[in-house]
Amino acid sequence: MSLTFPFSAIVGQDDMKLAIMLTAIDPSIGGVLVFGDRGTGKSTAVRALAALLPKMRAVVGCQYGCDPDNAKCPDCLANAVAKSKTGRSSKNSHLVAVPVVDLPLGATEDRVVGALDLERALSQGVKAFEPGLLARANRGYLYIDEVNLLEDHLVDLLIDVAASGENVVEREGLSVRHPARFVLIGSGNPEEGELRPQLLDRFGLSVEVKTPDTLAQRVEVVKRRDAFEQGPQAFTDLWKKEDDRVRRSIVAARKRLPDVAIPDEAREFAAQLCMSLGTDGLRGDLTLVRAARAEAALQGASKVAQTHLVRVAPSALRHRLRRNPLDDSGSSTRVERALAELTAPKPEALNN
Repeated sequence: MSLTFPFSAIVGQDDMKLAIMLTAIDPSIGGVLVFGDRGTGKSTAVRALAALLPKMRAVVGCQYGCDPDNAKCPDCLANAVAKSKTGRSSKNSHLVAVPVVDLPLGATEDRVVGALDLERALSQGVKAFEPGLLARANRGYLYIDEVNLLEDHLVDLLIDVAASGENVVEREGLSVRHPARFVLIGSGNPEEGELRPQLLDRFGLSVEVKTPDTLAQRVEVVKRRDAFEQGPQAFTDLWKKEDDRVRRSIVAARKRLPDVAIPDEAREFAAQLCMSLGTDGLRGDLTLVRAARAEAALQGASKVAQTHLVRVAPSALRHRLRRNPLDDSGSSTRVERALAELTAPKPEALNN
């Protein structure tokens, strides 16, 4: 089994690492869009985080890796009926790694959503479903490199599945519904094309990554990567303690999350920020609050404070801004400017 580059050993890219950690704490935040230069550790960070997460419990024999406490897919329901007739427990489960599935740009629709199992159809005369990439990604991560170059029909498909958390396949006499809840991670270079607004809005967080611009960082990146390639096990062991610390912090944050309070003033601050930026709809408000709650849980706080909202606001809102022809500032700058205006002391407060 090949080893994954340790998450803690990734140099810099703090915003990207925080964003995917927050989605690991609360998947309802949505996916993460990572735009920036090639070779900046985008796919490495996703695989590294998934590798350090605790293994998840899944139903034995389920093609979709269902949670045994909430198993409602066709496989699990059929197995439950069969086992109830024999008197055996229907709770057989085992531990599996959190999946990270790549969706290549050239993938066919059948490869993505699943299709008729032709081998069984021809050899046994049985209509059976062969799951696709969406089934494999259930409860894990679906990673799309160059997501802005994805074909339109696959974009439409992903929008539907991301909204419902369920994949519906109706073809060749098959009618199958199965769970497909995953964290969508997309990466790309904005110079190579824009992302369709409908899909862009489905990403909960957006981060911008850049090539390290200091000599020390560039040297450290090359040094660590070379050390990993020369001795993967030794390098992994060297960073095991730090990765274990990150794992414990994520697990603790997951447990703490339901008890993190969201005061009305936090919701009001989020709404004011979104209004000042002119974001469409309320998805920005919801995502901002959810991300801030996950950040508060990660920091061990009992309630969401303004500092948590400020920390995650650029990631939650930068990709939701309308273009302003009179303002050529980048989206991150516009968010930071709005935050500065909201958090600045009021004139009356200065006079008291």
